[in-house]
Amino acid sequence: MRLLVRAEELLMFCLGLYLFSLLDYSWWWFVGLILAPDIGMLSYLMGNKVGAIGYNLFHHKGLAIAIYFLGIYLSLPLCQLIGIILFSHASMDRMFGYGLKYNKGFKYTHLGEIGKANE
Repeated sequence: MRLLVRAEELLMFCLGLYLFSLLDYSWWWFVGLILAPDIGMLSYLMGNKVGAIGYNLFHHKGLAIAIYFLGIYLSLPLCQLIGIILFSHASMDRMFGYGLKYNKGFKYTHLGEIGKANE
């Protein structure tokens, strides 16, 4: 199952690359911003509950898609870029086993505990 999830996330990451290619931004923007959503990890400085909320906010694909479509509707390429970066980053993280977080701590995710072999 883990391999299937990773393959699915890889394809979604490729979708993010494709959508980015439709924008009029240099590829350096994608490379430079792909790790930016990890700023949500700073919320763990305020405890596990706030940390999980902050992390999940920056790694929620539904929110990323909503931001992207808002950018299309309002003809705002920057908004589309933000949505694509959030979506692509979340897919990349999930390929590596980093899922949305539970309140128990950073290593407890919807994909299982980080560092454990989950089949």
